[in-house]
Amino acid sequence: MDVFQHPDYYLLDELLSDEHKIVRDATRDWVKRSVSPIIEDCAQRAAFPQHLVKEMGEVGLFGPYIPEEYGGPGLDHISYGLMMQEVERGDSGIRSTCSVQSSLVMFPIYAYGSEEQKQRFLPKLATGEYLGSFGLTEPNFGSNPGGMTTSFKDAGDYVILNGAKMWISNAPFCHVAIVWAKNEEGRIKGLIVERGMEGFTTPETHNKWSLRASATGELVFDNVKVPKVNILPGRDGLGAPLSCLDSARFGIAWGAIGAAMDCYDTALRYAKERIQFGKPIAGFQLQQKKLAEMITEITKAQLLTFRLGQLKNDGRASSAQISMAKRNNVDMAIHIAREARQILGGMGITGDFSIMRHMMNLESVITYEGTHDIHLLITGLDITGENAFV
Repeated sequence: MDVFQHPDYYLLDELLSDEHKIVRDATRDWVKRSVSPIIEDCAQRAAFPQHLVKEMGEVGLFGPYIPEEYGGPGLDHISYGLMMQEVERGDSGIRSTCSVQSSLVMFPIYAYGSEEQKQRFLPKLATGEYLGSFGLTEPNFGSNPGGMTTSFKDAGDYVILNGAKMWISNAPFCHVAIVWAKNEEGRIKGLIVERGMEGFTTPETHNKWSLRASATGELVFDNVKVPKVNILPGRDGLGAPLSCLDSARFGIAWGAIGAAMDCYDTALRYAKERIQFGKPIAGFQLQQKKLAEMITEITKAQLLTFRLGQLKNDGRASSAQISMAKRNNVDMAIHIAREARQILGGMGITGDFSIMRHMMNLESVITYEGTHDIHLLITGLDITGENAFV
């Protein structure tokens, strides 16, 4: 039974609008109803709960900030953040599905697509009829996406696409993929590649210890004919996919707090109930130290993301600010997961509790959408003006 209660040590609920709280609570109810009862079994079996995709569309988790004219609910970015917080409280892999769909597929179509592309794809992505994926990372190019070798050549009304992308969430089941590739002049452009195009395959990645309830795979292109009307016309260059990553990283910064909250809530409840040496272990100094540090770090992360959400709503959040929040909050969450596991002792490694699953999931979250170290260099570049990447 999911008995989660969210910590709010600094009374941040007072800063949220009524709409924010309604959106958050509705998402929390959905997680408790549809995710929590099945997620441990899915993780144990390494099975993606594909039936949840339509439900996620029904409750508005896909493209929350997309305007109503294109099928979205038209919410603000704090609402999006709160939704991702609640979903990742359930599972990082399920939040990954939402983040990819919203920030990496719907966002580039909305921001850089033609009107025809928006009308054709966004409503179906919003409802979950279509599931999308985002192809940027390659076998030899992760933190250096500009070195990509996936490319396309002009062929009249079509282009011919060749190459491969890997570590792609949603890939095995996606209907469309936003693929970033270089044209014959070496310029990066976004293409909408559709399931069924000849030469387009999506082999699944197996044997993962992390994000086991999320579908991960490759995108492989063997002379795929992509109509030119499927090329995103609004923006090209490396800045285009990086802007999508900004949106995804924003959601992750919020989502990681959800995972941390769940670990903290589980550890606190267990510490109050577990009796050793004649009293609850919550009464011992070292356990109180762990719990006090957890709630302190969660509270700091909540304040960081709330302010970031305000800046995002105003169109003033910089890439560097988003990077700082992603790096800080995921690092915070993974440390809290490890401390919480210790409070539970041996029980902490079992599937009877969520902590070990969160811990394994966060090992992926701390690496994808920009690694822990890369985000540090982004902050370093921003404050010094010196590029340490090359």
